[in-house]
Amino acid sequence: MMGHSHAMSGALIFAGTATYLPPMLLDTHLSPQEILMGTVLCAGAALLPDLDHHDGTIANFLGPVSKTLCRFVAWASGGHRHATHSLFFVAFMTIGSWAGVTYLGRPFTLGMSFFLLALAVRALNLCPPGHGFSAWGTIVAMAGMGTAVLAKFIPSAPGWLPYAIGLGCLAHLLGDSITKMGAPWLWPHKKRYEIVVIQHTGNKLETEILTPLMGVATVVLLWFTALSPNAI
Repeated sequence: MMGHSHAMSGALIFAGTATYLPPMLLDTHLSPQEILMGTVLCAGAALLPDLDHHDGTIANFLGPVSKTLCRFVAWASGGHRHATHSLFFVAFMTIGSWAGVTYLGRPFTLGMSFFLLALAVRALNLCPPGHGFSAWGTIVAMAGMGTAVLAKFIPSAPGWLPYAIGLGCLAHLLGDSITKMGAPWLWPHKKRYEIVVIQHTGNKLETEILTPLMGVATVVLLWFTALSPNAI
């Protein structure tokens, strides 16, 4: 799937589970503000598995910094759609972010929020096209402003942030599993699992039907859980 499709799938799955899974898994009920913040950050987290693609769109979302990071991740994980496209990576990111939130507190929370917002801005094409300074400079500026806004509402150690990150990574695996090549869910076992719905990445089914439907569904879910007067 394309970046914007992954981002929308992350937003949708968070918005759709925000009132059910956190009470079950985290023993906490999310406020409307937390649901909104989690939906946006989960959209960014749904791009994390593609950090193994050194030539992908998000490889340049933070300029030379992200380019270097993606080259390292690609080398360490065995290339595109290997280790980072597995349940191991979902667990690694969830546990790692839990440790960061628990032991590093607010600096980690705000730093990760900035990183995820930057991914979301790039994936949703909210910046100029291309990989030059105008593109990633805009991403940095928008993610910085977004983080400043989140800082007024987000707690220093939000227990739902690792949940949002893990859920975003899981949404990415689900998305890639409905395309050709699938995803090696049980890495290091090399078998790839797929149920091909999207024959070609970026085709009309994905860009003109599935992604718009996910966007509409996300807005509808947010209206009932976080945006309507009864929810606030």
